[in-house]
Amino acid sequence: MINRKIAPSIHNAVDFNFHLKPLHSFQLDNGINVHCIHSDAQEVVVLDIVFFAGNWYEENNLQAAAANFLIKNGTSRKSAYVINEDIEFYGAYFNRACYSETATVTLHCLSKYLNDLLPIVHEVIADAVYPEEEIDIYKQNQKQRLKVNLQKCDFVGNRLIDEYLYGAEHPYGKSSSFEDYDRLQRDELLAFYNDYYVNGHCIIFAAGKLPADFEFNLNKVFKQLPAKKQKPAYKPFDLNAATQKKHHVTVDPNGVQGAVRLATHFPNRHHPDFVPAQVLNTLFGGFFGSRLMANIREDKGYTYGIHSYIQNHIHQCGWMISTEAGREVCEATIQEVYNEMEILRTVPVNDDELQLVKNFMLGSILGDLDGPFQIIGRWKNYILNDLNEDYFYKTIATIKNMRPDTLQQLAQRYLKPSDFYELVVV
Repeated sequence: MINRKIAPSIHNAVDFNFHLKPLHSFQLDNGINVHCIHSDAQEVVVLDIVFFAGNWYEENNLQAAAANFLIKNGTSRKSAYVINEDIEFYGAYFNRACYSETATVTLHCLSKYLNDLLPIVHEVIADAVYPEEEIDIYKQNQKQRLKVNLQKCDFVGNRLIDEYLYGAEHPYGKSSSFEDYDRLQRDELLAFYNDYYVNGHCIIFAAGKLPADFEFNLNKVFKQLPAKKQKPAYKPFDLNAATQKKHHVTVDPNGVQGAVRLATHFPNRHHPDFVPAQVLNTLFGGFFGSRLMANIREDKGYTYGIHSYIQNHIHQCGWMISTEAGREVCEATIQEVYNEMEILRTVPVNDDELQLVKNFMLGSILGDLDGPFQIIGRWKNYILNDLNEDYFYKTIATIKNMRPDTLQQLAQRYLKPSDFYELVVV
């Protein structure tokens, strides 16, 4: 029996041995690859179908996002209302999302109802009709949402910093407009849907307590999709970054708060500096105990929170610093960010602070390995970026073995104020 009077010993996360649960993978008759994580812990399942149908592949702006959002809003046999009623009858949650390179259709449900729901998911993917009335409602709602959001400095800041960094025509820099919504047409949505969903390339991810006949039933339902075995051809886009580095935009002349955004270009996950830079980013502004939080939130009181992060794009990435601060201290906030960059470039990190960062990062990874949904999410990220499990173990080793001099060299290479775009939106 455990003696409850004796506190358990405390171990640093850096001392743990990490293990990434392996995938079970198979292929449907039509060539679609399926990757699974099985767990008996809870009677739930997530089915995530990823299509290479993001805005990278659209001909006209918002085509990909609209095609993804409206895919469940009616088939040749069922209206949007009936589809939603069928899904809710089983207590399931059915969602869709569109990103830069990919778009997803995701089902969360109880394990015992998965086989009943698979035909509904298939019907939505294989027989969407995009009714005109649903498109009109979508346009109206999105334009109203855009009208409201354009009055928010943080929303405008997020749009503009990507545009400055990549260019307004680049998939990572494009943003929506009222005119773009007005130009959406049913025939172009159907064309995109047929090219990138019905006849596109997809990968299926599943996790949870999967039924014993999961492989058989999934193949039975989805093998009829005329899916392509290869990803759509990669269409290169030239970076067309803004020539001016400093920008100041006014949204509300009477506003008391401003959005501050700083950004610079950064290579994707295949670059050898990507993982080491994640350690530097965590120290710099990636968690609540970071340098930026200690200075700008705790010491100066300019903001409730400030964060830095490296974007999770497939082709190109950016290193971002984001916060909202009092209107009168936005410029001072930017200067303090640069001051912290200077310290990281010139003064080596002490061992205690580096140990704290390592424990935080490795503890976060432990949390990401707690449960099948989190594990399949990590695998999904690796597979979509053409990585394998070696990347996981190299990441762990990189974090554990990080040295102060390596962080200082990275800061000297990437944290240079002259490389950053500055944006203040008030």
